Amino acid sequence: MRRSRFFEFKRMDFKEVVNVISDAVVVMGFSVIYIIEALLRALIPRRYQRKIIKGEVALVTGGAGGIGRLISIKLAQRGAYVVIWDINEPGIQQVVKEIRAFGGKCIGYTCDITDRNQIYRIAKTVKIEVGNVTIVVNNAGYICGKTFMNIPDDEIERTFKVNILAHYWINKAFLEEMMKDNHGHIVTIASVAGLMGTYNCTDYSATKFAAIGYHESLFTELKMHGYDGIQTTLVCPYFVNTGMFPGVKPRLLPQLEPEYVAEEVVQGILTDQVNVTLPSSVKYFVPLKSWLPPKVSWSLMYTLLKGPQTMMMLNKYENNDTYEGKKLDCEDARRNSRYEQLTDFEHISSAPAM
Repeated sequence: MRRSRFFEFKRMDFKEVVNVISDAVVVMGFSVIYIIEALLRALIPRRYQRKIIKGEVALVTGGAGGIGRLISIKLAQRGAYVVIWDINEPGIQQVVKEIRAFGGKCIGYTCDITDRNQIYRIAKTVKIEVGNVTIVVNNAGYICGKTFMNIPDDEIERTFKVNILAHYWINKAFLEEMMKDNHGHIVTIASVAGLMGTYNCTDYSATKFAAIGYHESLFTELKMHGYDGIQTTLVCPYFVNTGMFPGVKPRLLPQLEPEYVAEEVVQGILTDQVNVTLPSSVKYFVPLKSWLPPKVSWSLMYTLLKGPQTMMMLNKYENNDTYEGKKLDCEDARRNSRYEQLTDFEHISSAPAM
């Protein structure tokens, strides 16, 4: 009979066992403290927990439109000097104008974040013209929105460059100064699609899974090396009602409004939240995919939530074999400089995850 390995551990000598028990007692002690801290933070109004960001330099990628624009405005209203990176030059100018109209500080740069050399070059320009960036909001994102066999190879590469590889280049460009001062904040806008695979988004979901893993690993490295002054916030939103794909509607939970999502992102920065899952109820459902038998998980997604069916609604805007019937196809997205508006696609990417 095969032995169950569920509770099987490696063999340890007496000294190792004592060390493990000792460490477990320490963990339990700290757990009590941290749980009490979390409960107190939940009870204390957020306005009493907010840090001051006046004078901080905040970079927002994809800040010319969508939620990036709203985040930029809200950070500027809090006194941050906002730096916008985008490929939509008219959009950049409009947001800069909006922010300066109420007395905020803002500057914009045209930057294609699929180009690593351009990222490093413009980062140097920002340091010279504005100063060291202390808040980085990796908001820009891209999606093609096709099933696996229909996604062109170049679209897969582009999705990975925008949604994850750019995070490496951007954070590397500014993290060194943060580490010298042990001060800064890195924000990763991921997606619920990075917590559970999503129909019509094999490229997008893969990059969001990667973004979450990257962010959590970076968090670990910063903590292990003593950079407690550098905060990290991981944001995983569900459907966002941006109107880019009006036919895609979730069955149970309502779509999130861009204003709400942007406000929660900024509040997450101000209160140094490690994780921001929107809506918060989603984080209680996602673990079910690990706890429940696979067939039960699929039945839940397919029969009750109708996630795949929801995402299949994208097909009514496109022909089966071409991109021409889609309301805004991948080529149009590039021509119209729309890939930077992550949240215009967010409601697609996150739908089946709930």
